[in-house]
Order: sequence, then C-alpha cells, then structure tokens
Amino acid sequence: MAELDSPAQAELVAQWRGLLARHADTACTLDRELGERYGLGMSEFEVLERLVEGCGSGDGPHSLRVSDLAPTVHLSQSALSRLIARLEKGGLVTRSMCEADRRAVVITLTDAGCERYRQARPLHREVLSRTLGEAPVTGSCSN
Repeated sequence: MAELDSPAQAELVAQWRGLLARHADTACTLDRELGERYGLGMSEFEVLERLVEGCGSGDGPHSLRVSDLAPTVHLSQSALSRLIARLEKGGLVTRSMCEADRRAVVITLTDAGCERYRQARPLHREVLSRTLGEAPVTGSCSN
C-alpha cells in the first residue's frame, strides 16, 4: 500500500501537475498557431529568437555557435541538429564552419529568417499572454 503524502507534499505535487499542464497547453498552442500561420513550430521560433538575441544590438549577422545555442533551447543534440536542418532547408538559417575554431558549427539567420521571426513574434507573444495569464488551462493539445 502506498504511503499518503503530507498536505505540504500533496500541494507540491498539485503545483507540479499544474506547471506541467500549463507548459503542455502553451507548447501545443504555440506549435499549432505558429505552424498554421507561419510554418514554424515552437522550437523553430525559439531558435530564430535566440539568433536574433544572440548577436546583441550591432548590425552584424545574427549568428551563434551551435554549442552556444544548444543549452538555451532545451533539445537533445540530435533534435537540435534536425531542427537546424529544417530551418536551413527552408532558407531561414545557414550553417557554416566557425573560422576561429574549425570544429565548431555556426548558425546564421538569413534575411528570410529574420523576416519570418519578425512576422511571427506578435503571435508568439499573444499566445504567451493568453496561455500564461490567469486563465485556466484549456488542454489545447487535444483539439
């Protein structure tokens, strides 16, 4: 027979489950709405955004080493590699060897990728506002 949780432990479990539900609702809504309108999944958008943020405010190319990008997007190495390949095939990023370290791969945002990001950003922020606000979880993955 399983032991019963203390009230404090039961509250932690309830908070954990609420967090999981909110994450799932937000991720599914982002995937669905970004996909329908801009052909991007949540993770693709996140990579584009990290490239925009990663270069600072200068006018230079929006580039990051894959090794710097990887820990920020919460994907396995193989999943990130496949995602980058999809973005490259879609003309949104380019992939090249790092000139300073030939072992490193650099991802650079293209003009098309920058434009797609610029177009999708307002929807991304609207979905975050809608799903992470005080409204109850809607379970949009099952729609």
